[in-house]
Amino acid sequence: MSAMDSDVQRIDGIDTYPRSSVQRDGVLFFMAQECASRRKFLGVQGDAPGFSHPVHRAGNTRYYALTPANAQTLRNRLPWMQPQPGGTRLSFGFGDRLGLATAGHTLSAWEAKLYPVFAQQSVRENIRTGRTPQQVLDDAMWGLFQTGWSKPWGADADHLKSVEDLAAFVSAGYTFFTVDPGEHVGNPAESASPGELHGQAARLPWADLDQSLESSLKDYLHRPFKSVDLQIRFDEMALLRAVVKYGSAIAHTARMYFELIRLLAGRPFDFEVSVDETNSPTSILEHVYIASELRRLGVAWTSLAPRFPGRFEKGVDFRGDIQLLEGELANHVAIVKAFGTYKLSLHSGSDKFSVYSLLAKHAGNLVHVKTAGTSYLEALRVAAQAEPAFFRGILEYAIERYPTDRATYHVSADLSRMPAAAGMADAELPGLLEDFHARQVMHVTFGSILERFGDHLKRLLVVHEPDYHLGLQAHFQKHLAPLVSYS
Repeated sequence: MSAMDSDVQRIDGIDTYPRSSVQRDGVLFFMAQECASRRKFLGVQGDAPGFSHPVHRAGNTRYYALTPANAQTLRNRLPWMQPQPGGTRLSFGFGDRLGLATAGHTLSAWEAKLYPVFAQQSVRENIRTGRTPQQVLDDAMWGLFQTGWSKPWGADADHLKSVEDLAAFVSAGYTFFTVDPGEHVGNPAESASPGELHGQAARLPWADLDQSLESSLKDYLHRPFKSVDLQIRFDEMALLRAVVKYGSAIAHTARMYFELIRLLAGRPFDFEVSVDETNSPTSILEHVYIASELRRLGVAWTSLAPRFPGRFEKGVDFRGDIQLLEGELANHVAIVKAFGTYKLSLHSGSDKFSVYSLLAKHAGNLVHVKTAGTSYLEALRVAAQAEPAFFRGILEYAIERYPTDRATYHVSADLSRMPAAAGMADAELPGLLEDFHARQVMHVTFGSILERFGDHLKRLLVVHEPDYHLGLQAHFQKHLAPLVSYS
């Protein structure tokens, strides 16, 4: 499928998207766009009560605003527009910080044998973009509707840190919940002395863990972990470090999980545990400890994101010893297969082109890859091509904001090593999206950029929608090709 397959058809000043047209119970639903304003509407031909905010009528066809209420009514009418859990199938997360990328994402995923997560946003990203969980899910759904997507898809409430974060995502209809207990990880355990470790271990929330330090040590020190490809025996100091580093994080994860059980009231869901944002890699022993404790506490999780060795920075390829990474990756996969109930998740998965083939080689389909800001960078590429002066303003402000905005990200871009855009011809500006330093600077300053330039950028992307979607299609096919087979 290509963007040309979803070209519009124009009748009386209204464009329609042919691929969106679907008949259900004698009613035709389709996506429409007013030519002059470029505002999009839901077209309904036939008798379909329940929709509100009509904006236009032509014969027996009514056009409705793309409101949250109309999104929910359409999901009720077309059940495949409702996200679903994906389980342990091969999956890929397409983050969209602008709410305009999903139609392009579907072009890359159309023939791929995977479970796509089209709505994906963290609490942090929602704050910086000024969007709500409901807006993120609805924007994704309208993008799917526009291109006629009818296969299962997911919605990921990403990097949830507190119980208070959950309700808004549950209410919106999310099906995938990623818990980030990073604030509860005991990073100092890495360098603590034996005496310090014993003291810190004694202060862990053992009541929440439904165990004592003594019983935990006894269980693990007398129980080696064995799999087909791996055997691990715990020694006391290594075990203590794992307990101190992850004990509170495991207790917090269990609290989040059981609160989700309560809030979802029987609805199925995917649950991911993310420990990738820590100061040091997750060792093989620590992976075993985390998985064993979660299982003991009754947590059923779909995927686990460990911290791998090397640097998984935003918007660029893996940085580090690729052979060391492959060895560790193989061992992590051996643990996943031994437990047999979850898959391995790669966070900051955007543009990690040297890693995807290794994931496919060792983990096969037991993989989830999560991307986010790379779709935003493709939007900036369109801006650079279409309105060079506007893009120069974005770049200038990104450079100004980078020292502040980088604080919450693992990045290493150096402003002094960025190419000087002032000396570049307009035609050369899109090439900045290939430069390591410029790419990261623009990636992590998205909140500041959208606050100042967001309205204009979104209008530009609406005008140049086919270019944006074709760019996304090519970009994500490059991501997916090493991971998936195509039907």
